[in-house]
Amino acid sequence: MPVVQELFSIGEVSARTGLSIDTLRFYERQGLFPPPRRSAGGRRGFSADDLAWIGICQRLRASGMPLPEIARYAELVRAGAGNEGERLTLLQRHEAAVRAQMAALQDALDLISTKVAAYSEAVSLGTAGDLFVRDDEDDAYFAARGVIGAHKPDPAS
Repeated sequence: MPVVQELFSIGEVSARTGLSIDTLRFYERQGLFPPPRRSAGGRRGFSADDLAWIGICQRLRASGMPLPEIARYAELVRAGAGNEGERLTLLQRHEAAVRAQMAALQDALDLISTKVAAYSEAVSLGTAGDLFVRDDEDDAYFAARGVIGAHKPDPAS
């Protein structure tokens, strides 16, 4: 006897993934996932495997991968064996872009953390009027206090 897979309606998939029904339909049209099965009445039915794939697509999208690249990756996966090298290249290229973005965000976070520390100190001391807006002023401020700015590496390390 064949195993019957539970199918989820588009509304259930929307609730489980946090994607709107319109977004799910748009992603389907963009080729991010194959057309779902249809009931006799024409309603979409998504399997647990479909839900897992949608989760992968969501994470790739959240990482900044453009929709055409996700669609290409999906196309390659659906095509099956024989294109693993192309999939690998696509993912490696995106991984490098994400790592570069993470490095830029870390640099920005370091600067923001330095500013938060400086503002916290200045506000608590009542000297907020002397705060700065330029890196050279940041450096002078922290040098006067014997602190290396968190957004700049310590040259002694």
